[in-house]
Amino acid sequence: MMNMKFKNRTKMSYTFLRIVTKISELDRKTRYYGTDHPLYEAEIHMIKSIKENEGIHVTGLADMLGVTKGAVSQIIMKLEHKGMIIKDTDPRNLSRLVLRLTSKGETAYLHHEKLHQKYDELFNGVLKNATEENKAFLKSFLNSFDEQIDIFEKEEHIEL
Repeated sequence: MMNMKFKNRTKMSYTFLRIVTKISELDRKTRYYGTDHPLYEAEIHMIKSIKENEGIHVTGLADMLGVTKGAVSQIIMKLEHKGMIIKDTDPRNLSRLVLRLTSKGETAYLHHEKLHQKYDELFNGVLKNATEENKAFLKSFLNSFDEQIDIFEKEEHIEL
């Protein structure tokens, strides 16, 4: 068993999967983002979507995120309860509500952006001694790998 673990550690695909798992676990961590309430991954990403799409409504969020209106509504209720967002009447369509961040929601958004800046700094720090050719290769590789993962996922669903 030990030999198998060592052997798998030498495969680039296993190293990549370990890194992706670590990043995913970091991203899923519940954090306060400078506020007095813990925010889960789905909540902070909803805050980000609302901030970056001023005047969005529940249906627009659901369409953009690829989830149901019910799922968005549940998260919205939690965020309202935590004082992160408020609903306002849409001046262009009085029967629709638009979402916007409160000052607490703005704080959470800014702290989330700072976290992503730290990720960027970590990534760039690892690449600081790489040549421009190596960086270009890595960027090309990651973009290709991203596309191939999408194809792999679709094919896997077909086989199952």
